[in-house]
Amino acid sequence: MSDSSPARPIRGSSVLPARREVITLHTADGLELVGELALPLERDPVATLICLHPLPTHGGMMDSHVLRKAAHRLPALAGIAVLRFNTRGTSSMQGTSQGTFDKGERERFDVAASVEYAEFAELPNPWLVGWSFGTDLALMHGCEPSVVGAILLSPPLRYASATDLGVWAASGKPVVAIVPEHDDYLRPDEARERFAAVPQCELVSVDNGKHLWTGQAERVLDEIVARVAPEVEVPLPRTWSGPMEVADTSAYADRTGAVFADTPPPEAPPRR
Repeated sequence: MSDSSPARPIRGSSVLPARREVITLHTADGLELVGELALPLERDPVATLICLHPLPTHGGMMDSHVLRKAAHRLPALAGIAVLRFNTRGTSSMQGTSQGTFDKGERERFDVAASVEYAEFAELPNPWLVGWSFGTDLALMHGCEPSVVGAILLSPPLRYASATDLGVWAASGKPVVAIVPEHDDYLRPDEARERFAAVPQCELVSVDNGKHLWTGQAERVLDEIVARVAPEVEVPLPRTWSGPMEVADTSAYADRTGAVFADTPPPEAPPRR
């Protein structure tokens, strides 16, 4: 909650108050995954984001900047719980999850473990928020009964199949694809064609946006909050008058732009 202190700008490294818990997710195939749960400080959450990060072979992790900013801001600004974790074999400042990267296949156990954690913790209204590779994980493995819907940031549709889209279409669950105008992999016009297989999909085209959302995290967070907590006014505040810490993100200086660099991503396994 804010106090009477002078308002200060919320910057990329700002950390607003929340209850933060280091968590361990346990997968059905016996792995332990590193994670964190951020909860509103003095109230129950109105909704929950289960965050699925970009491609770990290209720098993606639970601290990829949009997901980190969601955890640092949304519990205080919107009353939203944010669950982040490293998929198998992925490292961040919080640690390294067990296992090895499996091109989205055995990661199904990772997605299931995160959804089960939210269920057992009785976190309300869980939405999947995937970014890039994380959108493929959401589409391939995330259409679980307890999941309200999915928000897809820069979806490349590289690993997800037509069958996966059909599962979401049949579920009727809301799907929101937030697509940058200048995305490196799937731009708005093609995205409209491919997501036509999911009639309820809402496609949001972001002018001047790029795959990494550099400089546009605030816009992305506003779009997320507008769907998962429509009672919260957006745009969210850009200043904060209460306690505010500053995160040390220097360890990631060489990874911010590496989520998709010039190195070709691994080939997707064939899917029907």
